Amino acid sequence: MTDTRVPSRVFPRAKQEADRAKGGVSTPQTQDPAYRLAFQDMDFLLREDLRPVRFQLELLKPELVIDEAGIASTFVMYGSARIPAPDKAQALLDAAVDDTSRKIAERLVAKSRYYDVARELGRLASSFPVDTDGRRHFVVCSGGGPSIMEAANRGAADVGAESIGLNIVLPHEQAPNPYVTPRLSLQFHYFALRKMHFLLHARALAAFPGGFGTFDELFELLTLIQTGKIQPIPVLLYGKEFWQRVVNFEALVEEGVVSAKDLDIFTYCETAEEGWECVQRFYQDRSLDIGLAEAEQHAAEEIAAQADTAR
Repeated sequence: MTDTRVPSRVFPRAKQEADRAKGGVSTPQTQDPAYRLAFQDMDFLLREDLRPVRFQLELLKPELVIDEAGIASTFVMYGSARIPAPDKAQALLDAAVDDTSRKIAERLVAKSRYYDVARELGRLASSFPVDTDGRRHFVVCSGGGPSIMEAANRGAADVGAESIGLNIVLPHEQAPNPYVTPRLSLQFHYFALRKMHFLLHARALAAFPGGFGTFDELFELLTLIQTGKIQPIPVLLYGKEFWQRVVNFEALVEEGVVSAKDLDIFTYCETAEEGWECVQRFYQDRSLDIGLAEAEQHAAEEIAAQADTAR
């Protein structure tokens, strides 16, 4: 045998078969929904029975997109969609119609400074160098929406870096903010799968003032770290005054439902530089921990070495 040109595949690709199926003959049999290819039959894919399959697809697609983009780790940023950017703060005050709404508006405006903090933190994280394999670390990942989320993605865009937006279908339309990289703008149906993707690649997380959604996502992470389901990562709570006002963490310790050491899982921060220093310090200290597994220690050492370079 002298010809060694062996074909890479002998079966047609699914897309070829799908295109071929569309152009087939038209008969009562072929027009019936039962005849559709399973992966082209939306009525079939959206059946209640197919929920496990939809779970799999929603888990797999973002994972493939992120991996193919050369992203090794992310810096996740949570925060309210209602806090105005500083340049829109006055409009919020002007819209207040009574004392109650004005008081709420004033509180939101006071927190508008965190828009700039999130933006700067996005810049710092996005400036982290690629590793020796050309893969990127601390890629900004937000919920893809407005306000604090927009600021995080905007910070990445400021330095010409790509960033991720994990949006979700809601009853009221929420379009991705314009600073999310289009090829990394992902949409979810299931909150559970979205939360999983927030944390699968997260190697640092910042939670800015927020409501139910921020609490839901943050406390799931705190629980995962507390129970040892995942290795600790830097968890930054921006706005100590806000967090201590809305959550009495010390009371949880006093009531005996969490231990004092559980409060060490997170660190209060106010500035972007303070938070970024905390992240670098975490990985520099971790690289010296002789209790780490060899592979994990190597990864921590690599991140710590790059942190020194980035400083």
